[in-house]
Amino acid sequence: MLIYNTLTNRTTTEKVRKPADHEMVWIRLCNPESSETKHVLSDLLESHHLLVEDCIQLHGRPKMDRYKNNIFISFFAINGQYDPMEIALVIGKNYVVSVYKDDIPLLDSLYEEFKEIEGRMTFPAQILYHIMDRCVDEYVQVIDHIEDKVETWEEAIHDDPYAPISREIFQLKRITHNLRRVFVEERTVIGTISHQSFPYSHPDADVYFADIFDHISRVVDSIDMYRESLTGLLEMQVSMKSDRMNETMKTLTVISTIFLPLTFVAGVYGMNFKDIPELDWSFGYLYVWILMAAIMVGMLFYFKSKKWM
Repeated sequence: MLIYNTLTNRTTTEKVRKPADHEMVWIRLCNPESSETKHVLSDLLESHHLLVEDCIQLHGRPKMDRYKNNIFISFFAINGQYDPMEIALVIGKNYVVSVYKDDIPLLDSLYEEFKEIEGRMTFPAQILYHIMDRCVDEYVQVIDHIEDKVETWEEAIHDDPYAPISREIFQLKRITHNLRRVFVEERTVIGTISHQSFPYSHPDADVYFADIFDHISRVVDSIDMYRESLTGLLEMQVSMKSDRMNETMKTLTVISTIFLPLTFVAGVYGMNFKDIPELDWSFGYLYVWILMAAIMVGMLFYFKSKKWM
């Protein structure tokens, strides 16, 4: 665990133990055994058994529960595949415990920063703020990646309506739906912290949680916008496919219509009867070609005047 001594203003690391009154500690439990979690939370920190169960199971949703000795908060980080990774946070009068199953790089980097930079964990809410702030910063990066994908797909569909990206759009749309549910519930948690008296904080710290609340609100607004954009991409692809098909059918119809009278003329002059007019003309063959060419040109001009092509 990471220990900040409020008397000497020095930060050190030790094995997990019960913190002294003059110490501020951050205990990280990465993929711990159930017995280890119970030992730290129940035996050392005297936490409620429901809180201990939530930290062991780690399959909840974002929430905040108040208990007699501490507060439980469930928050989420996002990995490179846009999968939410739960972080169970237990906040007491002089400690913060983070319990998580998967490796979360932002917690590792934050842990190293606390060791190198003094005065960044003087009270529990300060540690909580830095963890939440890092998570929300990653949400912004996720939104930026989604924006880049949406723009790339818009260009791809515009260039080729038959581009095989509908499956990817559906997958990303499902991902954004799950992320939005997480972000909205986390916004409620942060709003509760920033607008109500948080017992393990300082009065001047509320403004920092209000800043996180503003950032995650923007994230929720952005993800709502991109969910609509993904739906619009699917509709645009279907519409452009229909337009392209209509253009193709119109071209084929025009060609078929032009050749219909030509086929009629050729059919008339191809009948095997003795007394067909113009059959004995010296230039009968040329006459038929001129007639068919005139019909073709006349029909083309007529179609253009009607704006059918």
